[in-house]
Amino acid sequence: MNIVVILELRFLQTPDGRIWTSTTFAYDFWKEYLEFFDSVRVVTRILNVPNISKGYRRADGMGVTFTHIPNYTGPWQFILQAWKVMRIIQEAVTPRDAVILRAPSTLANLIFPILRKRRQPFGLVVVGDPWDLFSPGAVRHSWPVRVLSRLWFTCSLRKQCQEAAAVAYVTEFALQRRYPPGDATFVTNFSSVDLPYSAFVSAPRVWVNRKNQFTLITVGSLSQPYKGVDTLIDAFALCVKEGWNLRLLIVGDGRYRPYLETRCRKRKIEDRVCFLGQLPAGEPVFAQLDQADLFVLASRQEGLPRALLEAMARGLPCIATTVGGIPELLPPEDLVPPNDPKSLAAKIIEVLSDPERMIRMSWRNLHKSKEYRREVLQERRRSFYKAVREITAEWQRRAVASN
Repeated sequence: MNIVVILELRFLQTPDGRIWTSTTFAYDFWKEYLEFFDSVRVVTRILNVPNISKGYRRADGMGVTFTHIPNYTGPWQFILQAWKVMRIIQEAVTPRDAVILRAPSTLANLIFPILRKRRQPFGLVVVGDPWDLFSPGAVRHSWPVRVLSRLWFTCSLRKQCQEAAAVAYVTEFALQRRYPPGDATFVTNFSSVDLPYSAFVSAPRVWVNRKNQFTLITVGSLSQPYKGVDTLIDAFALCVKEGWNLRLLIVGDGRYRPYLETRCRKRKIEDRVCFLGQLPAGEPVFAQLDQADLFVLASRQEGLPRALLEAMARGLPCIATTVGGIPELLPPEDLVPPNDPKSLAAKIIEVLSDPERMIRMSWRNLHKSKEYRREVLQERRRSFYKAVREITAEWQRRAVASN
């Protein structure tokens, strides 16, 4: 049986036809599906490039192929290519396939009515909350587009959770509350983040930076405002104004970066903020985390953020917002509301002023992150893949019998 996986992500293709990614969705990720399915077909956006940068990894390989969706960016480019996208998706998913949707996503919303019409079962991996994703300030869409998108994606995800044969949430309870599964649905939860052994430091930090300067770090895409880096920059500026000698490392890239660089110049902190760009997953990111004193995630929406878990696995004290599954990772005293630079600045100063607290945060974060080790989550993922395969096989047997 073939498995078709539909997700909203951009991969790169070089002239030799190979598919590449700098994310965790490299070939090793897809290879796990091959324990349960004969082959994997990934339906996603593909961008053709002449070459790839250092740190990218092959995503395709033996048993894993990709179906190319045109590389649209934003709602207007999507509208111009919607019919073409719909035709490609329809042809990519047949009644002979098992199907897994990673949602919320535009592509999942397009294929869902087709699967429903066929009464074809599908698995669903819920990785985020569209109600938060399209909240005010989280994306740079016009007001009507943002509001309509918020309603469409939220309603679609609720229906998909109700009608999916199997649902896997990346949170323990946060997403389940807003998007409950159907009564007969196979349900599990596992993070999309499974940390390998190399992600963990051997022991918590037993010292705190006692120099005059502290280094803050954040990691995330700069393609949209939903990571709240603008809020972090404003909070950072407030801390500097209070006399704190700080520097800020920003790991990530995207079209929002020039706006953020301008924001730093306007607040006269550009000499303290370093934009490191997109770094390959793994050791290059770990190296930056290890030189920092405090990790800050000012997101306006999240599922269960990989960047935060990786920072915790490095024994870093962490501050984050109260959105998505973040409260499942950090205690209330380390959280602040989104879109609130003053509260974030106060929390940063509060933490940096208390070395003993930072040591306790390091110990607690490292201990909590070990719940997301690869071997811990693997069995839940396998049970999900097995359920999708068995439910699909039974549906196909009944379809053949009825004919």
